[in-house]
This record gives sequence, structure tokens and C-alpha cells, in this order.
Amino acid sequence: MRRRVPPLLVAVLAALAVLLLAAPPASAHTELESSTPQNGTRLTHTPTTVRLTFSEPVELADVHIKAAGEQPAVSRSGRGNDAIQVTVPRTTGQDRLTLVWQVLDIEDGHSTSGTLSFRLTAKGTSDAAPKAPEPSDTVHTAWVAVRWAGYLSLALFIGGLAFLALLWPQGAEDRRSRRILTLSWTAGLAASLLAPGLQGAYGAMGTLGDVLEPATYTDLLTTEVGIVAACRVLMWVLGAVVLAALLQGGDRAARSPGWRVGALAVGVGLLRTTGMTGHNSEGSHPGWGEVADLVHLLGVSLWLGGLTLLLLGVLPRRRPEELSAVVSGYSTLAAVSVTAIAVAGAVLTWQVIGSFDALFHTGYGRLLLLKLAVLALVLLIAQRSRGWVRTRLDIAVLLRGDRATLRPFVHSVAAETGLVLVVLAATSLLVTSAPGR
Repeated sequence: MRRRVPPLLVAVLAALAVLLLAAPPASAHTELESSTPQNGTRLTHTPTTVRLTFSEPVELADVHIKAAGEQPAVSRSGRGNDAIQVTVPRTTGQDRLTLVWQVLDIEDGHSTSGTLSFRLTAKGTSDAAPKAPEPSDTVHTAWVAVRWAGYLSLALFIGGLAFLALLWPQGAEDRRSRRILTLSWTAGLAASLLAPGLQGAYGAMGTLGDVLEPATYTDLLTTEVGIVAACRVLMWVLGAVVLAALLQGGDRAARSPGWRVGALAVGVGLLRTTGMTGHNSEGSHPGWGEVADLVHLLGVSLWLGGLTLLLLGVLPRRRPEELSAVVSGYSTLAAVSVTAIAVAGAVLTWQVIGSFDALFHTGYGRLLLLKLAVLALVLLIAQRSRGWVRTRLDIAVLLRGDRATLRPFVHSVAAETGLVLVVLAATSLLVTSAPGR
């Protein structure tokens, strides 16, 4: 018997192909367009100033320069908000002047960096030039890890609350489910507190030790990105109120319209403040990108949060009435969520990548292809899970949750959950990378 290709997978791939082939060029991150003197110029002496012109307006607080081991002063060059002037420190004994620059994008807070090097033909007393500082790979790795933890916590918290409110109110009394929600809230708050410090330290070309410095946070909080980060922390604090009401009220709270409205408000706030630091503002229609990002994050949260509570909460109890109602209900919810993820993901790809060529010839595009490949594998496994629900769920209910009957479904759900975590890891790398590179 020939196996049918999942229609949802076909629709996803077709939508991505159409959007990528028809997509217009999207705007990239802030890049250095020119410098005076030009990069690589041979100079007879160390210049007093160097002028940098960027591809879009920049804030002085978002530009970080290192030269000869120092952080020189920067100012406006008088030629618009896209150009700055760097006052070069006076040094001797060097045969090369190296400027390392890093700038935060004014819209989404992601950084781009580069190096300018000038050969000095009149050397001083020493030929050895100090090594120019560079953005820390360690800080970047920590930043990616914290973003991954933040996405995972967000999905488990919002998806878990929605799962209890929509499908399994009695699960509010389940010890494992309560523990998952509590741990996800704790990790989400911690990630929201650490991520701004790591982003600030990386943008300033600092070290992990700078993450604990108050100046790192104060510098970032003067920017739009810092304000969004503060709002996200506030939303997690409000999430504690929603969680506490659920833990105290149990299934009665999960069924309460008042609690559901509060949980919805906090959930939308968390999703929106998380999406505001992504790449959704890029492209010719940033409004569509923002809506698509909200839908995308919501779909992932409902999918992954529901999968986790289903795997660790519902299935181990093996109660026939819960299996009959919750598993079939989640199968429908997951299908809707995956459809939303596919459509919103196609819009975001169109916004950020902007061309079919960039998908294959940039590191960002290749990472996105890897994410899509893993997602396609997840969809195949999800199709298998939905097939089990259609053909074997009634038997499992009749056998009162027989372990052997449930085992294939448990394995499928576990594999699906694990691969979604890989997709989240790829997402964390994507949001801390520049699309044009």
C-alpha cells in the first residue's frame, strides 16, 4: 500500500517556494557603507579622526568602537544621523591602526560588526601593535543559549496555560503539570533578566564579566531595545500573578472566565514583547512581519506547550475519559497551530530573506534551510501521531489506557517534542544573526 504524502507538508513547501521566488529584496541590518580614510589606506601618520558612514541612521549610544586597546570618543560628523566621527587616540610604536566597530540596529537591536585597518608607513619605536579587540564568541554563545531557554520557557508557559484552559482544566491539579508551569515561569524570568545584559556586553565587545556590571544594563535601557526588554520582564512578573491564581484555585481557576482573560492578556504581552526584538520589522511591509511573528510564536507555544503537557501530564495518567477528550482535542489544536506556523513562517521568510539567492548563499539562509528541514521531519512525525489518533485512540480508550497500546503514540509524541526543541535552537541562532550574512 502506497503511503500518502501529508497534505499539510505539501502546502507548507509550496507556500515557501512561491513566497521565496516572488519575494522582493528585504532591508538588511545596519552596515558600514564607507569610511574616511578608506579601509586599507596607507597613512603617513595616525589620523586625528575617522569618519564612518552607515547604511541607515544610528544612535551614538549604539555604536561601539575599539582602537589601540581603548574605546575612543564618538560624535556626529555633521552630515546626518547616518555618519559618526571617531576621535582616534594618540599612540606610538605601531605600524598599523585597527578600528573594530560594532553597531546595534535601531529597530531590532541586533548587532553587526567589522574591522577597519590602516597601514602606518612612519613607524615608531616598536613594530608590535596590540591585538584589536573583537566581539566575544563566548558572550554570543551564552546569548544564544539564553535566547533558546527564553523561547522554550515562553512556549511551555503560554502553551501550558492554554492547554489547561482549553482542553484539560483538571490538569491544574496534576503535580507534574504544575511543576512544568512553575519551572517554565522561573526560567522565563531569568532569561529575560540575563538576555539584555548579554546583548549589551556583546554589543560593547565586552566579556561575560560585563554582564553583571550595572553600566551594561543602564546603557542598554536608554535604547528602544532596552525598553522592550524591561517591558518583557514586567510581563513575566504579571505572569506570576496568573500562575499563582492557577496554583491556588486549581481546575476552578482554569475554568474561570476572569482567569482566562488575565492569562490571555499576559500571554499576548509576552508574545509581543518577545517578537519585538526579532527580525519581523524588516522588509517592505513591517506590519505584516509583526503580525506574522505574533501568530508564529503563538502557534509554536500552543504546539510545544501542549505536546509537553500531553507527554508528561496526560499520557502517564492513562485515564480513559482524559484520553478520549484531551488527545482528540489536542490533535485538532495542533493541526491548526501547525498551519498557522507554516503560513506565518512563510511570511517571515519573505520579509527577512527577501530573495531565493540569499537562501542558499548566506549563512543565515542556510541555517533557515536547516530549520525548515527539521520542521519538515517534525511534520512527518506529527502526521504519524494524528494517524494513531484516528485509528487507535478508540481502542486505547476501550482498553482503559493499556500501556502497550499507548506506547507507539508516546514514542511519536516524544520524538516530535525533541525535534521541536531543535527547531527552537535554530530559531535562537537566527534571531541573533544578521540576515544579510
